[in-house]
Amino acid sequence: MTVRTAPATETTLAHLPQVHEPRNPGTALDLDRIASVQANTSAIERRAATLPGRRSVKKNYQAAWMLRAITLIDLTTLAGDDTEGRVRRLCAKAANPVRRDILDALGMDAITTGAVCVYHDMIPTAVRALEGTGIPVAAVSTGFPAGLSPFHLRVEEIKESVKAGAKEIDIVISRRHVLTQNWQALYDEMKEFRAACGDAHVKAILATGDLGTLRNVARASWVCMMAGADFIKTSTGKEGVNATLPVTLTMIRAIRAYHEETGFRVGYKPAGGISKAKDAVTYLTLIKDELGDRWLRPDLFRFGASSLLGDIERQLEHHVTGRYSAGYRHPIG
Repeated sequence: MTVRTAPATETTLAHLPQVHEPRNPGTALDLDRIASVQANTSAIERRAATLPGRRSVKKNYQAAWMLRAITLIDLTTLAGDDTEGRVRRLCAKAANPVRRDILDALGMDAITTGAVCVYHDMIPTAVRALEGTGIPVAAVSTGFPAGLSPFHLRVEEIKESVKAGAKEIDIVISRRHVLTQNWQALYDEMKEFRAACGDAHVKAILATGDLGTLRNVARASWVCMMAGADFIKTSTGKEGVNATLPVTLTMIRAIRAYHEETGFRVGYKPAGGISKAKDAVTYLTLIKDELGDRWLRPDLFRFGASSLLGDIERQLEHHVTGRYSAGYRHPIG
């Protein structure tokens, strides 16, 4: 077997040191600032359309970007037929996401995914399976994916998930507040969700495919950040349209402006529909272009994905052997 090794100096992107930022405490709701937020849809779409061709990385550098992408994945299972066995297998994959022979050929030490994301009922199973790995458990909450259960139950669901051991909570906002421009209601809701999370970090899912316009996406991003969101996230993965490059560009520019005005960094999580390694690299290059290297760490960027890891591992095997293997050689669970 021919093996093409990658020098360790070219895989340093996969080993960026961890830095812990102060949490975004939020700010007072500024309705004048929200009203000033606009989105030039045609310009955003033109910029997004050029991205896949403008930023291309090859060979060892591409392998380094793909390895980095693995460390940013929230490895996810959110199916109605989830079982404890499936979750345990997923956790085992999160702790060892790439076959040892591939990592050895790349000159890499062990890496892990950024987190494992599950429904509330599976939190104890995931916590036990990940014990000692340092991988946090993320839980979807607040009546995921529609977010239409009674409000007090959504708040209690967050508290129960934190009590069960979740370190990150992915909440869904009430889309109607955005569609009716009721920013005060959205702000109050997000504030209460943040308070219920306590020390657990909160990711605000905007369900951008349901929001109608990029301007609504931008304004909702601002309101959630003002209310103290640690991350803003595109989608539940259950909408008809999930993560897209125009939505991503809109949201990360809101993150950049918020950081410039407040000094606090907010994370970003695209979710739904990102299943190919080349797409992951495109997203990472966009983040590097717009936000800088600091956002290329798991405390400020995640992919919400289930099948992405399998394709990345397959591409890495091709990099070291020159041959593509069947997908079943890289099972997720």
